[in-house]
Amino acid sequence: MRIAYSPKDNKGRSSVAHLCTDDSVFDAPTTFPGCETPLDYADSHSKVMSAIADLHITSFDIAFAKEGHVLLRYSAEGSHCGNPHNGIAPTGNKAKWHAAAIFEVRDGKIYSFTKEWDKLHMWKQLGWMRGDEYA
Repeated sequence: MRIAYSPKDNKGRSSVAHLCTDDSVFDAPTTFPGCETPLDYADSHSKVMSAIADLHITSFDIAFAKEGHVLLRYSAEGSHCGNPHNGIAPTGNKAKWHAAAIFEVRDGKIYSFTKEWDKLHMWKQLGWMRGDEYA
């Protein structure tokens, strides 16, 4: 989480490849379409991180681990103060949101990663939507 949610340290797949199994899988089709592995997610998420250059996790609301599974539900906030996002210049708008991640760990590495996140709620706050075009 520290690497993935660091605007400075997240450089895409090269930042997290050492943490994942060779056959790892990722599931979040509505929020990260086309991403099939945690490495794909890291590439996509690094673009978001470059736009929200001050993003930080404010709290871990729920965290537990049992028998090779880890669940993290967290709250985060940040503003569009970095790079343009999908052609939208930095708005300076601030956003707060919640998300959850479920990991299956095998031999100390991430095998599967399921992400739950209402990105539209965040995008609206940041000014990344013109209306309800993605709803």
